[in-house]
Amino acid sequence: MRPGLLENKVAIVSGLGPGMGRDISLQFAQEGAQVVLAARRPKMMEKVAAEIREGGGQALCVPTDITENDACIALVGAATSEFGGVDVLVNNAFHGGDYTPFMDGNLETWRETMDTNFFGTMQLTKAAVPAMKARGGGHIVMVNTMSVQRAQDGYGAYAASKGALAMATKTLALELGRDGIRVNAIHPGYIWGSSVEWYFGELAKQRGITPQAVYDEIAGETALKYLPHSSEIAGAVLFYASDLSRCVTGTALPVNGGHFFNAAL
Repeated sequence: MRPGLLENKVAIVSGLGPGMGRDISLQFAQEGAQVVLAARRPKMMEKVAAEIREGGGQALCVPTDITENDACIALVGAATSEFGGVDVLVNNAFHGGDYTPFMDGNLETWRETMDTNFFGTMQLTKAAVPAMKARGGGHIVMVNTMSVQRAQDGYGAYAASKGALAMATKTLALELGRDGIRVNAIHPGYIWGSSVEWYFGELAKQRGITPQAVYDEIAGETALKYLPHSSEIAGAVLFYASDLSRCVTGTALPVNGGHFFNAAL
């Protein structure tokens, strides 16, 4: 039996929901990581932690609002006190914006979205880097979005904040590489799960068609003709968090069934 890809590694995962955060955390635990779960609300964290422990893994729940710098520092401190350090950081927490066209919206919402998706992510990253340096290096994974590459009506606040994060990912990869810290991003499109299923149902009502028709239309835009589940996308995060991607940094990986492709190099 092979050792886990993250055996004896300590991983912080921010943003715990029923989709990506849960699936990333479970896959990390299955690969031997000690997982530190960070989110504002404890209910989902505790549920995921219970799943990890039932599978024989180790998990720590730390209620965290990443827009609060002190909370980010406390999170890293808790991970270090409990497990001895930090090797992996997955920045999965996000604010979706208000899905309102620019001229109909409020720029305060843009600030709130930026505070979480950009500044909050940067705060947590800055708090984690010293702990990674103390371990001789580390792996940072940004969960970004296809909205950076594909503009859509009403997604301005979200896309702008994630666009800033995409550029920061490259800057951090360049500046932190000398310390043995790799920084990469995944860019999912639609992530199939309960929230997207509900959204497709709302679109179907508006258009007078079935939810399956909406799914078929959007999935038909992808090369693989289906929308990946969050558990599949979590595998790409695991790749970046492990030494399988040891020499990879500063990249943006589309994880979307071929819904869009990066520009030609």
